[in-house]
Amino acid sequence: MKHTTMMNSRLSMIVAAALLAASVGPVLAQGTAPASTPARTNVLPKELPAYGKEKALPALNITRHTLANGLKVWVLPRNSLPRVDAVLAVRGAGSAADDAQSPGFSDLLAGLLNEGSSKRDARAIAEAAQALGGSVGASSGSDGITVTGYSLASKAEPMLQLLAEVARLPAFPDSEVTLAKANALQALKASSATPRFRAEGALGKAIYGDHPYGNTQPTAAAIEATTPAALRAAHAQRFRPDHALLIITGRVQPQQALKMAQAAFGDWQAQGTALPDTPAAPTSAAPARLLLERPGSVQATLRVGRPGVPASDPDYVPLRVASGVMGEGFSSRINVNLREEKGYTYGASARARNLRNGGSIVGGADVRNEVTGASLKEFDAEYRRIGSELVPEDEMLMTKRYLAGSFLVGAQMQGRLANTIAQQWLIGLPPEFLSDYVPQLMKVSAEQVRDVGRKYFAPETQSIVVVGDKAAISEQLKAWGEFKTVPK
Repeated sequence: MKHTTMMNSRLSMIVAAALLAASVGPVLAQGTAPASTPARTNVLPKELPAYGKEKALPALNITRHTLANGLKVWVLPRNSLPRVDAVLAVRGAGSAADDAQSPGFSDLLAGLLNEGSSKRDARAIAEAAQALGGSVGASSGSDGITVTGYSLASKAEPMLQLLAEVARLPAFPDSEVTLAKANALQALKASSATPRFRAEGALGKAIYGDHPYGNTQPTAAAIEATTPAALRAAHAQRFRPDHALLIITGRVQPQQALKMAQAAFGDWQAQGTALPDTPAAPTSAAPARLLLERPGSVQATLRVGRPGVPASDPDYVPLRVASGVMGEGFSSRINVNLREEKGYTYGASARARNLRNGGSIVGGADVRNEVTGASLKEFDAEYRRIGSELVPEDEMLMTKRYLAGSFLVGAQMQGRLANTIAQQWLIGLPPEFLSDYVPQLMKVSAEQVRDVGRKYFAPETQSIVVVGDKAAISEQLKAWGEFKTVPK
């Protein structure tokens, strides 16, 4: 609240200054104001208007159908822009399906889907999408790959045909694979030089161990070993209609959309045996202490984390509120503490990350060397406070409104709504969750936040990873246990 007051005060000063400048502008220009000009006063309201009542996302009128090949098709008509969006989500095709020797493989797989099909090359695909008034593309996550496309409503049928071509018939041309690998190697070279990359990778291993969820960062060896043949084999095994969901939303009628989906995807057949489902991730792990050396660094990169729970867990919504209080958004506790009050960092965060078969709790910040130990002390204090004290009513309301508002604003954008539905399906949440989320959020009590805070943010269960100059920060780390040093 202190920060909110400061922001309101600053805003008032800025507005007042602007109004003052507007009122004295003629005086400055002419030297004096005409005698007949009445004095103008601009008084801001003493109190801002009350918040409006929280509103849930209206129940989604989704028409659901399953094709004979097992593909689920959900249609959500929306009479807004003359545009149709489509998302094909393929469960089990993401990074959790990559073997231990091939981290990052799914990123290459997804990125190359629209770089050439058995019918046309990359340029022809891009030109075809542009001619429809839209685009097609794909991305990979832990639990799956999504292929997205949009077009003018009048071009929805050819857009779905193009989307099906990209998803079902990628050719992985030698030249495009070579280029993608070269780009991936350059991106890896740049990212691996950052302390964040090293910290996130080390913390992922500390949280998940050998579980696939901790095997997400590519290596040069894995990239170089990728071949067109391997990509084709993986695509044939991972892309299956019985493991996929097609979402169509926009200015389109359900029966029309189902007819277009049948035409584009109805003859798609699964090949071979499906990959096994991702195993359950660990819910606890022995806390690790790691110091990754970065000689000469003037900053220390801190990461604090432990295993969490999947999105389907009953703790999911209370944990979202606890995360909001702790470390999501500018006014969250850990950011206000380390940035606004202490001046240790430009930004700090702490939140839950929830997947289909597991999750994690991750906090972090980049701080000056001389306050490394002090920053860890503040993380410890805030983690203990969230698990021992009830969050005040005004802070609970502010957090809930922030989370609900962010969610509802995103739901107004058609393409983002389709992607949200797809992502929630990938992590095991039903479409009804979209309409239930805000009401569930508003019902979370301070007692529930305290309980999940004690359960998931307990400092003694957290691993700590620090990237920095050992000579400058090692003495400050002694209070937090014995750190294993990892040379650069």
